[in-house]
Amino acid sequence: MTPMDSSRGVRALLSAGSGVLAALVGTAAGHLTAALLDPAASPVLAVGSTVIDWTPTPLKEWAIRTFGDDDKAVLVGSVLVGVLVLAAVAGLVARHRTALGAAMLVALTALAGAAALSRPQAGVVDVVPSLVAALTGVGALVWLVRAADTAPWPEPADDAARPSRRGVLVAAGVLGLAAAVMGGAGRWLTRLRLQPAEVDLPAATDRAPRFPTGLEERFPDITALRTPSEEFYRIDTRLDVPLVDVDDWRLTIDGDVQREVTLSFEDLLAMPLVERDITLTCVSNSVGGEYVGGARWLGVRLTDVLDLAGVGSGADQILSTDVDGMTISTPLELATDGRDALVAVGMNGAALPREHGFPVRLVIPGLYGFISATKWLERMTLTTYAAESAYWTDRDWATDAPIKLASRIDTPGSFDTIDAGDTVIGGIAWAQHRGGVARVEVSIDGGAWQPARLGPDVGEDYWRQWWLPWEASSGRHTLTVRAVDGEGETQTPVRADPFPEGASGLQQIVVDVD
Repeated sequence: MTPMDSSRGVRALLSAGSGVLAALVGTAAGHLTAALLDPAASPVLAVGSTVIDWTPTPLKEWAIRTFGDDDKAVLVGSVLVGVLVLAAVAGLVARHRTALGAAMLVALTALAGAAALSRPQAGVVDVVPSLVAALTGVGALVWLVRAADTAPWPEPADDAARPSRRGVLVAAGVLGLAAAVMGGAGRWLTRLRLQPAEVDLPAATDRAPRFPTGLEERFPDITALRTPSEEFYRIDTRLDVPLVDVDDWRLTIDGDVQREVTLSFEDLLAMPLVERDITLTCVSNSVGGEYVGGARWLGVRLTDVLDLAGVGSGADQILSTDVDGMTISTPLELATDGRDALVAVGMNGAALPREHGFPVRLVIPGLYGFISATKWLERMTLTTYAAESAYWTDRDWATDAPIKLASRIDTPGSFDTIDAGDTVIGGIAWAQHRGGVARVEVSIDGGAWQPARLGPDVGEDYWRQWWLPWEASSGRHTLTVRAVDGEGETQTPVRADPFPEGASGLQQIVVDVD
């Protein structure tokens, strides 16, 4: 390779790196600005949210199955990688035509700005982070291009031109440090703003019974009877967490009602509060999956809130809307049939965590979350399915989605290797709003169904722990579990995918015994 070829290769790498560095600086500046204004307006998050909305349902389900709780991080990372690749191209173009390369960066940030403005509740201020990202990124690119144009490549014969080489390194160093500082500051500010809100909740007027001791005290590998709030699953379409000021927040009940009602947070707290132990389940939960959790919820009965407005005779759905315009449809008949449906304000003895809907969310037992568990609730509109459709309805998910009878093996784990001898097979089962779990049975190596021992009964809307003593012999064994609900129905072995109304089938695992 000749010195000229080497020089061209170095300059190409330098140009591509300049585009990448400029994009990183712009992204960090935009993220910091969004942290000060509204995290949802961050350029990368805005684009990521738009990607989620445009992603076909099968691909979404694949991402949840494959990446689990990390699906959002993978999406954000993928968006960022795509931006950096395009930024590298912009850097290469800027090597010869600075204005065109800068225009490419502006186009990238313009897409982010458009994505931010496309949010249902977006305002003009939501485009500010993208504008800051564009100005910062273009400024960084121009600086790097000018510094590179004055730097000699390859190594100069004398020291006369070394200050120019040093100028490139100084520019890159300053911009890299700026990106790190701004990005770190943005993350710190976001974490600071997402701290749990200091809200004092009054005691419930209708308290739940004393919570029993779970089997996890004896068998640590069985899922805890109550899920700590910080470990509760979170599946939703948001890449950020809304920052809601409880003093400004209002809940509106409108549509087919006798009178429109608007409630403040204090108005809700002044109503009779109910405390209930309820298990929530995500429709994306696969057989044996982890997207299910049990907690103690505090809130106002949904029917008490609706009664304030007086529901009309024509409505068949509650179209609930969150603070950012996300909509969820709930069948009115199911929500008001006597089950403990709550407009919830508390979780496990404290105010709702911001990640789980602070200040107010819906909690309706027996229905999958995509039709019952609106977080960051701001509006409930009484209407009809013929007149209005919600986010998931538009994507062909079911409108009536009662939670299916299910069970799970927690211990031993699939393809675990355990010692021969006395051990325990254990896990959880759930049959929300269908009489609870009456029986759990286990089959070993396809043999007869053996009744497991049940843990404490917390109520029909709560999951049930179970366990079965097992004298494990050496070899490979297949374990299968099924549940029977309080209405006498046995869990179906027929397999179904989560789309469009929840998964079904029996969990079967393989265990090796030494």
